[in-house]
Amino acid sequence: MPVWGGGNKCGVCARTVYHAEEVQCDGRSLHRCCFLCMVCRKNLDSTTVAIHDEEIYCKSCYGKKYGPKGYGYGQGAGTLNMDRGERLGIKPESAQPHRPTTNPNTSKFAQKYGGAEKCPRCGDSVYAAEKIIGAGKPWHKNCFRCAKCGKSLESTTLTEKEGEIYCKGKFICSTSPSASSI
Repeated sequence: MPVWGGGNKCGVCARTVYHAEEVQCDGRSLHRCCFLCMVCRKNLDSTTVAIHDEEIYCKSCYGKKYGPKGYGYGQGAGTLNMDRGERLGIKPESAQPHRPTTNPNTSKFAQKYGGAEKCPRCGDSVYAAEKIIGAGKPWHKNCFRCAKCGKSLESTTLTEKEGEIYCKGKFICSTSPSASSI
């Protein structure tokens, strides 16, 4: 602590923090008005703060940026969300290259239990729990995306051309120069 008046320096803005406006977080002094989530800028307190590498977040933003990812880690009922986390500094996955297969397994066991049908995008087996039917073929949920822009599709928002699936109608790819030729 300084000898003459003043106080410690704020860990966010580096200005002097006086005792009346001081909040302690992770051994650092902060102004109460600087004690905000780095992403959504919500005011924080000791019950809502999460710290990662000297950066402070609210628990919701921290979970989105550093929490587990994948199926089953939603946040409540109806968790379908098209947010890929770009605003949190997360780089979106690149689209998988197209690897068509011409080896569908037509065994009775495979037809009954859904274990041997092959995904037209990646060529791997498509099991019942992850199967989506589109353009008359079974797809993995993660492979059921537009071949041009990589957006997730639904059976009602796709068109098929030469064995590949694309956005259609009002969902035409914004990245394709001539989407109407699909």
